[in-house]
Amino acid sequence: MNNKKKEALDYHEFPVPGKLSVNSSKPCESSEDLSLAYTPGVAEPVREIEKNPSNAYRYTNKGNLVAVITDGSAVLGLGNVGALAGKPVMEGKGVLFKRFADIDVFDIEINSNDPDDFIQTVINISPTFGGINLEDIKAPQCFYIEKILKQKLDIPVFHDDQHGTAVIVAAGLINALEIQKKLIEQVNIVFLGAGAAGCSCARLLKSLGAKNILLVDRKGVLHKDREDLHEYNKDLAVKSEARDLADALRNADVFIGVSGANLLTKELLLSMAPKPIIFALANPDPEILPSEANSIRDDIVMATGRSDFPNQVNNVLGFPFLFRGALDAKAKEISQDMLIAAANGLANLAKEPVPKSVLDAYDLNSLSFGKHYFIPKPFDPRLMEWVAKAVEKAASK
Repeated sequence: MNNKKKEALDYHEFPVPGKLSVNSSKPCESSEDLSLAYTPGVAEPVREIEKNPSNAYRYTNKGNLVAVITDGSAVLGLGNVGALAGKPVMEGKGVLFKRFADIDVFDIEINSNDPDDFIQTVINISPTFGGINLEDIKAPQCFYIEKILKQKLDIPVFHDDQHGTAVIVAAGLINALEIQKKLIEQVNIVFLGAGAAGCSCARLLKSLGAKNILLVDRKGVLHKDREDLHEYNKDLAVKSEARDLADALRNADVFIGVSGANLLTKELLLSMAPKPIIFALANPDPEILPSEANSIRDDIVMATGRSDFPNQVNNVLGFPFLFRGALDAKAKEISQDMLIAAANGLANLAKEPVPKSVLDAYDLNSLSFGKHYFIPKPFDPRLMEWVAKAVEKAASK
């Protein structure tokens, strides 16, 4: 067993198995405490909630509790590993919610391959929670599940693989375009990957003003003449003569990869317009490594999904603060306006002077806005103010 694998397994096993636990927020040290925590005292909030269900936000943890829910059908890059094997990832998500936004989480793994069974389970348990975070559910089922749950529930429902990625991509692209002196309304944008992340990113960029977007999947460009598209990506198909990635990337300004390793070749990169923007987000191995891309062209601005390269598109910059803002506003949904507010908040934060605490966290002497830093760092303590507050304000409009 190599050292990294052993380190990861030991981290999850010791000193106690797993990464989450339940801690009491109230004292229970005396007989009086016990009588308040449970019977007879607990009957009083029960009566108040029965009279007015909104009192659950006063007397229970509903307003700060999110369910992180999966069926295990699309876990990381590991695929359909099943509900139970997905649990470490859901627990990990819970750790991030707590660490970055002080939100409590129950991780829930639903052992069903039937989307309608999954939906009904979530509906049945939803009164417990202030929000639902869907995680690692394969496409196109994820689109259907999210759509129905949003219709049925009066609390925020959010599929992070779609919208969390979209927010960080949008924030990064806003700043990358500024660095390259290009306008979102004028650039040609190409997505490699038309699954949950690619489609959601494209929609959010359209709402920000992008007009020229081509998506490419395993069968080529999503164009109007294709007969194999489904209801969840058909709206993104366009009239185009382009049929494959090479066609799509010719003179393109932006490449956003949410696909697989080493798919952006030297020839493809050289075919792009001057001063291109490259977001190679496949994990753990990007569509092209920054070292290779920079050796091919010296006019690029680049982001990846990895923490060991500059400008990481990391969803932890988004979901904790989106939910923090939504919960604080007691929002019934996470709207497109809230996603845009989060993206703009992140983009603006990257232009601010970086505090010493952030430099120390990453062992850096300096960091300033430019091609090597246009996406904030996850351990920036200002994210709560710049992102969560912006989301709360947008929710309250």
